[in-house]
Amino acid sequence: MIDPHNLPKHVAIIMDGNGRWAAQKNLPRIAGHRRGIQSVREIVTFSRKLGIEALTLFAFSNENWNRPAPEISQLMMLLERYLKQELKTMMENEIRFRTIGQIERLPSSVLRMIRSVEEKTEKNKRMTLILALSYGGRAEMVDAVRRMMEEFQEEKISIKDLDETLFSRYLYTQEIPDPDLMIRTSGEVRISNFLLWQLAYTELYFTKTFWPDFRRKDFLLALLDYQGRERRFGLVTEQVSHPGIPRKEGSPGTSVKRLLEDLQGGEEREF
Repeated sequence: MIDPHNLPKHVAIIMDGNGRWAAQKNLPRIAGHRRGIQSVREIVTFSRKLGIEALTLFAFSNENWNRPAPEISQLMMLLERYLKQELKTMMENEIRFRTIGQIERLPSSVLRMIRSVEEKTEKNKRMTLILALSYGGRAEMVDAVRRMMEEFQEEKISIKDLDETLFSRYLYTQEIPDPDLMIRTSGEVRISNFLLWQLAYTELYFTKTFWPDFRRKDFLLALLDYQGRERRFGLVTEQVSHPGIPRKEGSPGTSVKRLLEDLQGGEEREF
């Protein structure tokens, strides 16, 4: 039932529910995080197989620094171990690894591992895996404004230059297209300070499944739900689906993006 020509180019996931999964089974919270890594492995490799171009996983938020120190230490150890073990898989599947967030706050050993994996996978082009680490959407925008003000003071940019496109260049995701689909597991229905700017026109999908139980079937259900939606980006249905507007096979939104480009470029079309 999945249309391979109508897949999102970029999927973002809030991996939620590890702790509650463990609590339901009378296990320590770290057991939920360990099991969650299995879901990461499966969804990453499956996304690559499907041809999804970018996958962003919300792994550790700025707010998570307020958790008990032993849990944070265990999470950092699991992260370092995951990167070390999965480097071979990334290379074999031509997956580029990137991070977004205030990663300078991470332990030095984790930061070294991140830089090493980023460098080794830099030339991989088939898919990009982005981990949001020590990340917060509000902090990202504040950091963006700070960098813009610095360049304004250095007379590298002018206030007249400021628009949405320019602002996007100062975000952590400056070279990454906005997500087409955002998935959150565990039954929570909020975005929790995740990609606040980038999710403006993203389709949102919420599932009650805890992240440690989230597997291919659950991912396919999310994609199927996504493919049943019409993405208009502020236009009306007739503009999106009018037979006079040529459509290309590819990700959802391709025809809309081309239409907007034509309109901005002054090309005349009959509706």
